[in-house]
Formats: sequence, C-alpha cells, structure tokens
Amino acid sequence: MKAKEIQDLIDFIAQSGLDEVNIETQEFKIEVKKNSSTTVKEIQQVVQAPVAAAAPAPATTTAVESSAPAPAPISSGSEKGKFVEIKSPMIGTFYQSPNPESPPFLQEGDTVKVGQTVCIVEAMKLFNEIESEVSGKVVKVLVENASPVEFDQPLFLVEPA
Repeated sequence: MKAKEIQDLIDFIAQSGLDEVNIETQEFKIEVKKNSSTTVKEIQQVVQAPVAAAAPAPATTTAVESSAPAPAPISSGSEKGKFVEIKSPMIGTFYQSPNPESPPFLQEGDTVKVGQTVCIVEAMKLFNEIESEVSGKVVKVLVENASPVEFDQPLFLVEPA
C-alpha cells in the first residue's frame, strides 16, 4: 500500500463517521483509530518480523566520513576517504538484479551515474527500481541479495566522482 493510498484511506475514514478500522492481509496490517483526529496507529508489513513502516520517499544519499576500517581497498592517499550511502527509500526485499538469470545492476568496483538503477526493492508485491542520486565508484554492497531491508537502511557505499 502506497503512502497516497494510506492517506486516501484515512481521509475516507474521517468522512465516514467510523471510529475504528482494522485491515489485515498477508502482506500488511493497518489499524486506524479516530479520536480528536484520525491517525494511523500501526502499519506492519509481514516479513520475518513486523516492522513499523514509513511513507516511501525518494532514494536518499548521505555523506559519511570513513572513521571505521575501509570496507574495501581504496587509494585515498593522505586524505580521509569520503563515501556516500545509497539508502533504501522503503521497507521491502532487496534484489540486486531484475530477475534471477540477470547479472546484478551494480557490483563492487562498478561506476554508477545519477539516475542509474542500482537495485530493486520489492514492497507488497510491487517491484520498485531504486535509482542513484550520486555518481562515483561502488565501494561496497552492504546488503545481501533477497534479504529484507528497512526504511533508510544503507544499501551501497559510493566514492563520489
């Protein structure tokens, strides 16, 4: 269920006069209670363990100073290497390729460009292509293929170009 659909549901409930609505499927559970204002109390997606959901947002990038040991050999000379994280914009399952027979979108050492598809995150049977907002060299793939990811979880470390 997308953020817009959730908002539409909240608006519908607010206008309907209902005080409480529970919706549960195999993929998610939503419980909406109306007090002085309608609020979404709980959104859960059934993966391995229920996880609180946040509204999907565009892929985000954050600059990170490498104070921990470098995840991969990098020639940075005397300067500290600076990396950018490509993060998951939603909860779901991370896939490195469009299908099991295809090669991964990105591997360590590959060059990535802004707007390039870096992976797919499946959320509630929808396959969302995640695009890079940074150009550079992929230093580390931080998530294993077909594993669950959380909102804002780092997926890749990129050395900006």
